[in-house]
Amino acid sequence: MGHKIRSLTYPQLVVLGYLVIITMGTVLLSFPMATRSNVSVGFVDALFTATSATCVTGLVVYDTFTHWSLFGQIVIMTLIQIGGLGFMAVITMFSFFLRRRIGLKERGLLRESVNSMYLGGVV
Repeated sequence: MGHKIRSLTYPQLVVLGYLVIITMGTVLLSFPMATRSNVSVGFVDALFTATSATCVTGLVVYDTFTHWSLFGQIVIMTLIQIGGLGFMAVITMFSFFLRRRIGLKERGLLRESVNSMYLGGVV
């Protein structure tokens, strides 16, 4: 599995990253504790909300304040932040905080995620 991920191209890794984030958001929003009524949301509604939040489109199925609990609102806010900053930018920030060196592969991924033409100056 690890070898297959390493052989992916930069654009494929960016798409895979967004798919993982959207999937995690969908699962978290599907929990009953994510809604004020403690009733689980349908898979399609949770998927649409997670995708919309991550891609920062602003479309909603339910009113965010009245339908989602504090937990659900935090999940949506986190998805908006990750989507707005770009998940590679978030990973890069954590790398800086953990004092981890950012290699050429990470720089290439960051360049792809922010749609930059040049590798220099990305980090």
